[in-house]
Amino acid sequence: MKTHEIYIKRCLELAKNGLPAAMPNPSVGAVIVFDNKIIGEGYTSKYGENHAEVNAINSVKNKSLLSKSTIYVSLEPCSHFGKTPPCADLIIKNKIPNVVIGTMDTNEKVAGNGIKKLIEAGINVTVGILDLECKASNKRFFTFYEKKRPYIILKWAESQDGFIAPLSKEKQEPIWISNEVSRQLVHKWRSEEQAILVGTNTILDDNPKLDVRDWKGNNPIRIVLDRTGKINEKYNVFSSDIKTIFITEKENLTSNDQRIFENAIFDKRLAFKITEILLKHKIQSVIIEGGKLTLQTFIDANMWDEARVFKSKKLLVEGIKSPEISFKNVKTQHILDNELVTFFNYD
Repeated sequence: MKTHEIYIKRCLELAKNGLPAAMPNPSVGAVIVFDNKIIGEGYTSKYGENHAEVNAINSVKNKSLLSKSTIYVSLEPCSHFGKTPPCADLIIKNKIPNVVIGTMDTNEKVAGNGIKKLIEAGINVTVGILDLECKASNKRFFTFYEKKRPYIILKWAESQDGFIAPLSKEKQEPIWISNEVSRQLVHKWRSEEQAILVGTNTILDDNPKLDVRDWKGNNPIRIVLDRTGKINEKYNVFSSDIKTIFITEKENLTSNDQRIFENAIFDKRLAFKITEILLKHKIQSVIIEGGKLTLQTFIDANMWDEARVFKSKKLLVEGIKSPEISFKNVKTQHILDNELVTFFNYD
């Protein structure tokens, strides 16, 4: 492996530590190398705090070495003032002569301007090392700015005979098709995304909390489809402890900081309208957990990036059939007695 690739690979390892706290910022890894030795490294802190380059530079004990070093970053250094000053300016200020960048930032606020600023300052800049891997590490960020929608993950569990739920049940609570380990994994997934979305029937039938109580992490914003206003305060999603956005055809409903009402027409363009609303609220990723109609709406509109499907050995004999999906790539793994199949809607 070439030298540049070795250090960018380390940047990618570091960047994993920044998610999901960094969102809606990308999580970046940065490594500072002097005389073929790493003298500093860092990754993006939680949103509003230091970027990777700042943390890496701050970690260098002997700052005099910076003027003879190379800084590696998995994403182009920012060039604009946001919640923090531009990282490109900090690199220039510390007279770091060489910058190696994994991939360009497609956010219009940066989009090559960080690279341009560094080159104009006389810095030697190399771009495009492990480009695809660096893009993949911030797939949510790139999808948001390039496709103008969140990164969309579909999730469901289905029985061996292809049903996601029975036709009827005695209690208003979820019927678990997958096992306990799978359920904990789902809560971990929720903690990694900015939002979770479900349809009306999922709320009426199961009364879920849509939180991460089985995992340590932040609760995602709840997105609830409620076309005619059937969901009221007796349901868990009406609690004020988690921010919830209700998408409805009902008008003149009063919103507050934790309970927001957005209007949409529930027609064949519903999936597109939902993504517009999520874009408005700067939500970069969403996991959609049901029900069948909601999942199929996004599948039919080809508005999805991953589908994570638990396949159980349980038999329901009859029930609600699982969504129908076509895909380009697939990955399979086993979780105890369940099979987790992940479909990817890209090459």
